[in-house]
Amino acid sequence: MTPQARAEKSASTMWATDKASQNLGMRIDHIAPGAATLSMTVGDNMLNGHGICHGGYIFTLADSAFAFACNSYNQLVVAQQNQITYLAPGKAGERLTATAIEQTKTGRSGIYDVTVTGEDSRIVALFRGLSRTIKGQHFEEEMTQ
Repeated sequence: MTPQARAEKSASTMWATDKASQNLGMRIDHIAPGAATLSMTVGDNMLNGHGICHGGYIFTLADSAFAFACNSYNQLVVAQQNQITYLAPGKAGERLTATAIEQTKTGRSGIYDVTVTGEDSRIVALFRGLSRTIKGQHFEEEMTQ
């Protein structure tokens, strides 16, 4: 199995049971080994008291992109720590895009950076996720290290 095929199968297996991302209307736009791009439209139910996207929804979008990127090797991976910096508001009706890129993966630990952008390409938020590999696979496959 090629690394790309493994990433795609890992993503489709994970997506099948990821009710949180599905119920928020997220879409997987791109998947590759150590990388993922997800997007979501800001609905009226996601607006805070200022009429802009609640930060928790932006965080969830970034966290989902991080999850699909770090789980792209057919190994079960969970978040160890996440941090986000908000730089611009998400607007009602706007499609936000979260692009996750692996920075390093050593042993059971990884570091991933996620950039959330608005439709006009402005940076809405920067997210850093630290991952930890646990026992198990998304689908049955002979693993070679």
